[in-house]
Amino acid sequence: MIDIIKSIKEFITFLYHSSRSYNKEHPIEDEQNVLNNQILTGNLNHDIQEFKMIFERSSDIVYREFQVGCQKGTLIFLDGLVSTELMDADILKPLFNYGKDQVCPSEIHLIKQLLLEQVITAAHISEGQKIGDVIDHVLSGDTAVLIDGMQQALFISLQQWDKRSVEESSTEPVVRGPREGFTENLRTNTTLIRRRLKTPKLKMESTTVGRLSKTNIVMTYLEDIADESLVAEVRKRIHRIDIDAVLESGYIEELISDNPFSIFPQVAYTERPDKVVGNLLEGQVGILIDTTPFCLIAPQTFFQFLQGTEDYYLRYPVASFIRFIRYLFLLISLLLPSLYIAVTTFHQEMIPTSLLLSVASSRETVPFPAFVEALIMEISFEGLREAGVRMPRPVGQAVSIVGALVIGQAAVQAGIVSSPMVMIVALTGIASFINPSYNLGNSIRILRFPMMILAGVMGLYGVLLGAIALQIHICRLRSFGVPYFSPVAPMDADSILKDVIIRAPRWAMVKRPGLGVNHKTKRMKDTLRPGPHQK
Repeated sequence: MIDIIKSIKEFITFLYHSSRSYNKEHPIEDEQNVLNNQILTGNLNHDIQEFKMIFERSSDIVYREFQVGCQKGTLIFLDGLVSTELMDADILKPLFNYGKDQVCPSEIHLIKQLLLEQVITAAHISEGQKIGDVIDHVLSGDTAVLIDGMQQALFISLQQWDKRSVEESSTEPVVRGPREGFTENLRTNTTLIRRRLKTPKLKMESTTVGRLSKTNIVMTYLEDIADESLVAEVRKRIHRIDIDAVLESGYIEELISDNPFSIFPQVAYTERPDKVVGNLLEGQVGILIDTTPFCLIAPQTFFQFLQGTEDYYLRYPVASFIRFIRYLFLLISLLLPSLYIAVTTFHQEMIPTSLLLSVASSRETVPFPAFVEALIMEISFEGLREAGVRMPRPVGQAVSIVGALVIGQAAVQAGIVSSPMVMIVALTGIASFINPSYNLGNSIRILRFPMMILAGVMGLYGVLLGAIALQIHICRLRSFGVPYFSPVAPMDADSILKDVIIRAPRWAMVKRPGLGVNHKTKRMKDTLRPGPHQK
């Protein structure tokens, strides 16, 4: 008992010192709070010296002096994020044309009104009186205007920097559908969504995440379609993030997931604005992050990761057939190697005699059991695939294809692996590429190895136990409170028959799926089924 109490005291002491060391290691937040609360003095020389100390050793910060009326002023901006042409046209030329003797010092209180109403011609102007406001706006690409004797700064939006143009998504190639993809510019991405949903019901809530990066994030949804509780939950999870920097959407995905230790993704990402709009129309929420072309979509279910965007652009018989092939090859990608190991190792009686003799003759010179043989080939295939991804694109595809052919043929001739095993691994690799979600495909690739281990230890019983455990785990998962295996568990027969196993005709999908939808469940009339022309 004494040992237990002693251990508890040591643990509490450890937590106390850890919290204190965390505060000592993170002085940035305290320093930032001081700057945010510090007010401009109105003495131009003093304030400029303050900013030069803050931006010390920052060669890209530019200070441009000017004079308006009888007062001196200074522009502060970040070279590379501001359009110098717009600055000349909207700020400097109007100031110089105005002249320096039009306003007397006694009328200093009218200078701000004069600048806003008669001199500066820029469209977007805001103001602030804290040093932290000036720092944030300058580092975001705005131009700060400081006037001697005025305790407020004007922020003029003249942002311009080099950016990638809108082009087709490289991760989600298109056969039929729009070829526009998101870029790294947040405002471009919101515009691509606005072009497709011209309604004031489309809401875009902006916030900033990251103590150092101050990354802009926009949460978008359709009012009256998305459930208010879902929107509030997504908003709460984003606002509670406290991190030094957000460099990519993967940071946000990991910090807002319901089950962070699960191998299955609970938030989808895409580069295609049409996919985002389709999910918004079903009551889901999109999360756009500046500096990345990927948009997060929440919540997501297991079956949505198996639905391609083009399923809704093709005719429904073709889309349903493709979806059936997708489910079949998902099972092949997960279970085929483990089934081969189990049958050839423990259950040879299940194989027809002629096929069994063929497999046995091909494995006659192989010194390894089927499990080791499959493990060697799977690891080699995964290595070749990763090498093809990481190498330059023109070389990567050739290396992955030629490498697989050469290594497979050489391994068979050397007697290290058998020909059936090469076929099994090749078919499994092809099956893993059919999945439209790269995120879910990675999960299946990893799960293949524990299934192979279970098959090598217990045969088909191990494969069955692994499948049951996997099914239990999937049924227990939640994505923002939505059951991960819905609409199968819990059962929703209408959704299963219309948009899970098959893709029903467009005119039959009258209601939205019950995924995060508020009270507006109908999306079209009931009488849109086409038919022959009636005279």
